[in-house]
Amino acid sequence: MGLKKTIEADIKQAMLAKEKDVLQALRAIKSLILLAETEKGGQEELSADVELKLLTKAAKQRRESAEIYAKQGRADLEAVELKELEVIERYMPKQLSDEEIVAKLKEIMTRVGATSAADLGKVMGTATKELAGMADGKVISAKVKELLA
Repeated sequence: MGLKKTIEADIKQAMLAKEKDVLQALRAIKSLILLAETEKGGQEELSADVELKLLTKAAKQRRESAEIYAKQGRADLEAVELKELEVIERYMPKQLSDEEIVAKLKEIMTRVGATSAADLGKVMGTATKELAGMADGKVISAKVKELLA
């Protein structure tokens, strides 16, 4: 079952359970999917890759918004963003731990033959493709720089 069908089924469940916060997050995800399907050159059925990119983008937006609200002392708005983030993350692959990220990066570095900071681009290109959705890009970048230093 595709993400769209799963989201639609979960929207029905959230409506029956009267879970307003969950429903709001699910509707936001469905909206992103519908926009992607109807954009020029879009496909009728989205690939798993495109779905993952949509979810990653939505999660990143919620994370950044929550940070901003926390800095501004708006705990009420921060809580809403974090709740939506929690719902979005249900549909994403399991996030890797720092140790798992480092292990995967070391394997990628060995495979592409990276030895110095000059090879950062090679490693990042491969790492961002292979770890897409499983780790934040900023974390990947920081770990690669740390390992190549």
